Amino acid sequence: MRNPHYTAAMRRRQQRLLQTGWRKDDSNFNWSRTWRRLAGNYRNLIMLLVVIALAPPIFFHFRLRRFYQIQMKNCGWMRHPPLVCAHGGDSTNAFPNTMAAYRSALRSRVDCIEIDVSCSADGVLFALHDRELQRISGNHTSRVGYLSMKEINELDAALQFPKVFDDQKVPTLEDALRLVSGSVRQVILDAKVGPPLYEKGLVEKILAVFSVVAPGLYINLELSTVYLQVGYIVMKDPKTGFRSNLLRMKRAGIVGVYHPLIDEKLVQILHWRNKKIYAWTVDDMVSMQDMLINSVDAVVTSNPALLQQLMLDTRTQCLEEGFSLL
Repeated sequence: MRNPHYTAAMRRRQQRLLQTGWRKDDSNFNWSRTWRRLAGNYRNLIMLLVVIALAPPIFFHFRLRRFYQIQMKNCGWMRHPPLVCAHGGDSTNAFPNTMAAYRSALRSRVDCIEIDVSCSADGVLFALHDRELQRISGNHTSRVGYLSMKEINELDAALQFPKVFDDQKVPTLEDALRLVSGSVRQVILDAKVGPPLYEKGLVEKILAVFSVVAPGLYINLELSTVYLQVGYIVMKDPKTGFRSNLLRMKRAGIVGVYHPLIDEKLVQILHWRNKKIYAWTVDDMVSMQDMLINSVDAVVTSNPALLQQLMLDTRTQCLEEGFSLL
C-alpha cells in the first residue's frame, strides 16, 4: 500500500510539470509552449528594465525643468534690473521731499528720485505734497495752493522728524533739481494739482524750471489730468474701489501703478503696449520681492536702502545657484 503522503507529493509534481509543458505520455518537455512562456517572461523583464532605466532621467528632466522655471521667475529680473527710485528721497532717514532726504538717497546711489511738485499761491513751485504740509503744519486741512512762498519757507520739517539731519526746510523745485540732477539717471516729477489754480500753467512752469536747471536729465512727468502727459498713474478709487483705466493714454510711455494692483497679466498687457511700469510706493520686503518677480521697470520706494540690499542678496543667491545672466 502506497504512502498517501508520497502519492500526494507525486501528484503535485506532475501538475507542476504539466504547467511547464511536460506531457504525461511523453517524457520530453513541450519546448514550444515552454519557450513562449519564457519569452513572455523575458519581454516583461526587459520592459521592466526599460522603465527602471528611463524613469530617473524623465523624473529629473521634469524636476530640472521645474527648477529652471522657478529660478527664472525669481531671478529673471537680473537680466533687466528695475530702477531704484527714492520716493521723496530716503524718507526713512529724513522727512520726505527735503534736502536731507534727497542727500540720503544720493548716498545710497539710487537710480532716480521722485519729487512731488506743488504750486504756492504766488506761483512758486515747491517740492511738497499736501499730505506732508499737513504733517509739518499740524493742520489737516492745509493745502500748498493756499500758502505763499514766505509762509512755506517758514515751515521746518525737523519739528516732525527730529533726527540728526540738517536742512529739513521745504525746498523749491529748482533747489531740489540742482541737488539731484548730476547724480541720478532719472527724475520723476509727480505734479500735484489742486485748488485754487489746479493745473493752470503748472506744466509750463515745471518744464521751464527743468530746462534751466537740468536740461540734459531724463524727466518722467506724472500728472493726473490729460494735459501734456508723459506718464500717468493707475490706482484704486478710494470711494468705489475700482481701478483707473489702464490704457487711457496711448502715447504715454510710462505708467505709474499702485503696487497692489500689479500682477503678471497687468505687466504683460502694459509691456505688450510698449509701456514701462513704475510700481509705487513699495516699502516692505514682501512687496519688493513681488515687484522683482513681476519684472517691473522701476520700483518707487521710501526705503531705497532696503530694496538695494534685497536685490543684492537675491542676486548673490541666484548666481550661487547657477543662474546665467546671458
